[in-house]
Amino acid sequence: MFRYFPTNYVWNLSVDLAIEMGARIGEIEIMCAPLMEASRQPDAAGTRAFRETWSRMADRLCELAGEDQSRGWMLSAGEKYNRAATYLLTCERLQAHDAPGRIELYRRSLDLFDQGVRLSRENCERVEIPYEGKHLLALYVRAEGVRGRAPVLVQVNGLDSTKEMKYRVGLPMWLARRGVSSLIVDQPGTGEALRLQGLTARFDSEHWASRVVDWLEQRDEVDPKRIGLEGVSLGGYYCPRAVAFEPRFACGVSWGANHDWRDVQKKRLEREGDFPVPHYWAHVQWVWGAKDLPDFMRIAENVHLDGILDRIRVPFLVTHGEKDSQIPLKWAHRTYEQLVNSPKRELKVFTEREGGVQHSSFDNSINAGQYIADWVAETLQARTA
Repeated sequence: MFRYFPTNYVWNLSVDLAIEMGARIGEIEIMCAPLMEASRQPDAAGTRAFRETWSRMADRLCELAGEDQSRGWMLSAGEKYNRAATYLLTCERLQAHDAPGRIELYRRSLDLFDQGVRLSRENCERVEIPYEGKHLLALYVRAEGVRGRAPVLVQVNGLDSTKEMKYRVGLPMWLARRGVSSLIVDQPGTGEALRLQGLTARFDSEHWASRVVDWLEQRDEVDPKRIGLEGVSLGGYYCPRAVAFEPRFACGVSWGANHDWRDVQKKRLEREGDFPVPHYWAHVQWVWGAKDLPDFMRIAENVHLDGILDRIRVPFLVTHGEKDSQIPLKWAHRTYEQLVNSPKRELKVFTEREGGVQHSSFDNSINAGQYIADWVAETLQARTA
């Protein structure tokens, strides 16, 4: 794990995630060098300082992108807008949910992401999935080199990630090269669903996952018999739960097992394990629509997989980092052990040899992500060469 800030795991996690999304080390240095003292301050003051330096870099990149556009250099401009969006997403993720200007910051990151994708001519389409009288927003990446119907892997967030973050890490592109499409969804409790539509998280993830399958089955280019589901971090709970109760999924992948999130919350109350975001307890109450901490802890009692996984009768891959400091490795073993009716179950623990030993491989995602891409391609009868 790259540790720019010696005493702040949450900020280091954010910097590492930004690097995985394409941040440049020279820009990382410019943004982070003034923040060493702020990294030791309380959440509110520290995250404001983080936002200021990262937003300034995004502003600089947008100015440079505008200069590129004036010369007709659209691909160069698109790349800079993409990176600016990544920097805004990174600092927005650290803010308190009610911090002044957070929603405007988030909306701007979406606009820059869309502008960057368009100018870069990327294989990425923004789509809307009907849900509860509103919409779930998603990014759709088409399989490359496929004639006829293609398999697709639905990909969902964890507690605090967004569809743009998951897209930039790279799994959708790695899958596209293997002949597998991707649908990266801001499910309830994440991204646009939470910030712009007020859709909070729910433990019965099959409720929204089934609507996603309904939408995919209506698309002529999708093979309805080859729809898989992957979830990262807390998605390592959402995904197995959904696959257990939605039989139309052909396979499942947990990128970071999260077998018993209720236990994790109890340990965090006792200050065991690292927090993923600042303002943690206020953040989880916002995500889950809880009125206070006791209400959140009551909701969290439902967020576990015991007594559920024997319903899964399709291939399932469980991955975990050997040195995950948020979710103990034992929960990956528990998930694997309970997949008793999966015809092809696998537990892959990423070690120092492969890299990706931290939570959901955020410290080095490429080897872990390519492993997942190959497993999915093999399982959904796509290609690995």
